Amino acid sequence: MSPPLLQVDGLCAGYGRVEVLHGVSLTVPESTVVAMVGPNGAGKSTLMAAVMGLLPRSGGTVRYRGAPAGATEAMVAAGALLVPESRALFTEMSVEDNLLLGFLPRRRAGERDLRGAMGEVFAIFPRLAERRRQRAGTLSGGERQMLALGRALMGGPRLLLLDEPSLGLAPLVVREIFRVLSELRARGLAILLVEQNVRAALQISDYGYVLEMGEVVAEGPSAALGNDRRVVETYLGQRRRDG
Repeated sequence: MSPPLLQVDGLCAGYGRVEVLHGVSLTVPESTVVAMVGPNGAGKSTLMAAVMGLLPRSGGTVRYRGAPAGATEAMVAAGALLVPESRALFTEMSVEDNLLLGFLPRRRAGERDLRGAMGEVFAIFPRLAERRRQRAGTLSGGERQMLALGRALMGGPRLLLLDEPSLGLAPLVVREIFRVLSELRARGLAILLVEQNVRAALQISDYGYVLEMGEVVAEGPSAALGNDRRVVETYLGQRRRDG
């Protein structure tokens, strides 16, 4: 049996002397969506940064594609790409130029089919094709999220780490973003999804983890977590009726 795409065991990480993650373990198999949910301050974004090597890991192990995870550049070259909560776009550059930057890891690896990669992104996000000459800073919030996702897809990822993709977006746009994530999973992409919209995250994902104060306090198939009394009452804001 092949190893999972991403295997995190006992991960500890934080900022300086402040440890935020306390022995976090999770698994992301190929072609699955795994959700990490929890309240503000639980350590979800810290987890993403530590997995990608953007923060030092003070304990535990991270293995990607069966091998110890390297520095950020090595993770990107191996097909693990992070879309941060901030989206980190180059606002003074055009939509097209932002996408071109996303293709750089593949160009360094010797790939030359830029037109094909761009065409795939425009097929997924037709609105980006309409705005390809427009400055990224003039886009709406939903369009910026589409561009951030599109730029990551230009890198040809095997694993996409998404940090709060629905943050600040209107409900209609959120549904569109999550529809795209389902389509990407169907194409074989694995996704580690950090999300405060617990209901949406559990609906789209195959497996879920609940993070509180830097520790995993619950995990299981997403459908089961969605029916768990504690998860429902704490994160979905309602009480499940007995019987």
